[in-house]
Amino acid sequence: ARGVHPAEVLQNAKTVRNLAVAGRQSAKIIGQFKPNAVIGTGGYVCYPVLTQAVRRGIPTIVHESNAVPGLTTKMLSGKVDKVLTAFTGLEHQYKKPERVIMTGTPVRRELEELSYGQARARLGIPESERLVVSFWGSLGAAKMNEIMLGFVENNAREHRFRHIHATGGGEPGRGRFFNALAERGVMPVPAWEDIRAYISDMPVVMAAADLILCRAGASTMSELTAKGRPAVIVPSPNVTGDHQRFNAQRLADAGGAVMILEQDCTAQALWNTVTQLLSDRERLREMSENLKKIGMPGAADEIAAMIVEMC
Repeated sequence: ARGVHPAEVLQNAKTVRNLAVAGRQSAKIIGQFKPNAVIGTGGYVCYPVLTQAVRRGIPTIVHESNAVPGLTTKMLSGKVDKVLTAFTGLEHQYKKPERVIMTGTPVRRELEELSYGQARARLGIPESERLVVSFWGSLGAAKMNEIMLGFVENNAREHRFRHIHATGGGEPGRGRFFNALAERGVMPVPAWEDIRAYISDMPVVMAAADLILCRAGASTMSELTAKGRPAVIVPSPNVTGDHQRFNAQRLADAGGAVMILEQDCTAQALWNTVTQLLSDRERLREMSENLKKIGMPGAADEIAAMIVEMC
């Protein structure tokens, strides 16, 4: 909480107290563990740990996976030895630009290794059939699932592509989605509409996709660029500093994604965008190449090597 409302002031006071306790606990843990290097990923828990490591002269790194630095990363950027970023051109946002290195964000190795054809074979989808994959995470998923009802209804009627959609919310969430489709007269749901509670084989599904519909979380953005998967991105407005919009804008500016703000996103608008993109294979190919140009598929190896060198 960063306001001046009494409840927010009280919460901030508690935060200061908790940081003091966390600092003492971090000092104790570091003293017992005696690490050769300490790396954090920008969450609040990283601040006391990295601060104590800096005080002891232990090499330190903080990694920021979003296009705009969070408060913790900003506070640490003047202390740590290196600040690693997911995107280029962010040096000016930090206290000591000379310490900023663009490495990208690590992605699942299986995603890097799977080819389009291999993934298609695993899913039993012929390469002649277009595959659209949609998932919206937990923040704002209810709003996007409401929009997806009309989207799925359109494709159930027209069968323009194969579609895998994750509703989130476990089986109850999936059940509510099916009930809502039934109320719209979409029952039974056709075989080309694969409605899941969760996509457990995401590396395979993403590698096989022709187009991804998603939010703009940092990990998802890194996977899209590493794999070169064109996307229609609807950033969540319910996040600190509106950072998802900045993440999505980076991919859109690179020519690899189309961004639709949630306030402008309707089932018909999403449907029109998707069908137009799928009808233009040359544009999809260009979008894929544009994303690969800004992707860093070897980020994990580069960061690991950097840590070893610092040790």
